[in-house]
Amino acid sequence: MSTFEKFNFRSLEELKEKIKELEIPLGLCEDLDIFKKPVQIHHKASPNALAVLPMEGCDSLPDGSPSDLVKRRYHRFYVGGAGLVWFEANAVVPEGRANPGQMMLTPDNKEAFRALLAELNEKAVARNGYRPLSILQLTHSGRYSRPVEEPAPMIAQHDPYLDPRVGIDETYPVVTDEYLDNLKTYYVRAARLAKEVGFDGVDVKACHRYLVSELLASHTRGGKYGGSFENRSRFLLDTIREIRKAVGEDYIIASRFNVFDAHPYPYGFGVDKKDAWVFDETEPLKLVELMEEAGVNLLSNSAGNPYFSHPEVTRPFDMPTLGGSVPDEHPLVSIDRLFRFSEKIHHRVKKAVVIGNGYSWLRQYAPYAGAYNLKEGRIHMVGMGRSSFAYPDAPRDILLKGAMDPKACCIACSKCTQIMRDYGQTGCVIKDSAIYVPKYTEARERAKARAAAKEGRA
Repeated sequence: MSTFEKFNFRSLEELKEKIKELEIPLGLCEDLDIFKKPVQIHHKASPNALAVLPMEGCDSLPDGSPSDLVKRRYHRFYVGGAGLVWFEANAVVPEGRANPGQMMLTPDNKEAFRALLAELNEKAVARNGYRPLSILQLTHSGRYSRPVEEPAPMIAQHDPYLDPRVGIDETYPVVTDEYLDNLKTYYVRAARLAKEVGFDGVDVKACHRYLVSELLASHTRGGKYGGSFENRSRFLLDTIREIRKAVGEDYIIASRFNVFDAHPYPYGFGVDKKDAWVFDETEPLKLVELMEEAGVNLLSNSAGNPYFSHPEVTRPFDMPTLGGSVPDEHPLVSIDRLFRFSEKIHHRVKKAVVIGNGYSWLRQYAPYAGAYNLKEGRIHMVGMGRSSFAYPDAPRDILLKGAMDPKACCIACSKCTQIMRDYGQTGCVIKDSAIYVPKYTEARERAKARAAAKEGRA
């Protein structure tokens, strides 16, 4: 097992030496012009091969419409030069919101979204000469639902590892088949609204143990949505098909989905039955084929459950969230795992575009890893997630300057994640400190007060 280390590379050569020492096939390419090539996604084209992946701010207005902070965040993303901006989690029903500030497009607030997209596109064209494609992520938070201040879990199956984390026991009800049947109509409604207000596509989110992700792993669930692979994938595939019928053939349908849960069977997806750390590609790659057949044009893989153990499977870091543990493996090994997942998906799809992830920890060397993956045909586009909080201009600098500024890069400190854990509004505490240091401090104090009150009731 490789030893964990924080990022400490002073040159590209030092990074190459560490990769060689670890004996992992993580390549680097210094020709960054490859990012400038447009990428065809169904009937539309991304102006370049760089994307902003969905990063939730937990800061929408109570009705789900864009707040000033939301507008500021997406303004920074849009003028930052990326060819595609994948909007954050947008709840399709009120009870499925992960927090009271989660984005939610509805018939009542659609004009606010329409106005925001029009303004963002105008500013992007003014600065860069093009506008990025926009994808809206549709979600139901499932066991992590918290539409008001207190958690209100909605679970697809019982899980002895996760149930205690959200304060429920074996008597807690699971969502019914009837609820899931009806829920599809709200995904379709949200997709129609997204198209109406100007989004280029929608994502049916199926990662990180939110509701659709948990359904994929619901081996112990009864009924038509549990047990067999056909049943466990039914909700996702049916929803994709129904959205396709509703939005027509010229619209992008995406899915950001977990390819590997790193969670013990029979509660995990894409895992070996005897060892949760062993990837079993059989079902995830079959799912990729079926999603594409159902109408998906764009895929972005993820892995793990950032709310449980081993968050490095989702996003490698230098510092864990408070109370979290340091991984047993080197972050480069974690990154290589994510890259391999993307490569497997890329080799399985016929026409769908695959956006790779896992780049943030690499800081200023991320473009070289991304360029290699593009050159070798392992992915179609490079996605940047939490690093976009810190450095929204990274795509523009890569395209125009041929490099990222080391001083502007995300340092993988997990503070943006910590704010979310503390029920606050999140962003980069380090690089956007004027706004987010006070928010980090406020959320920490409130979390401490809740913990003290809970302890007093015990």
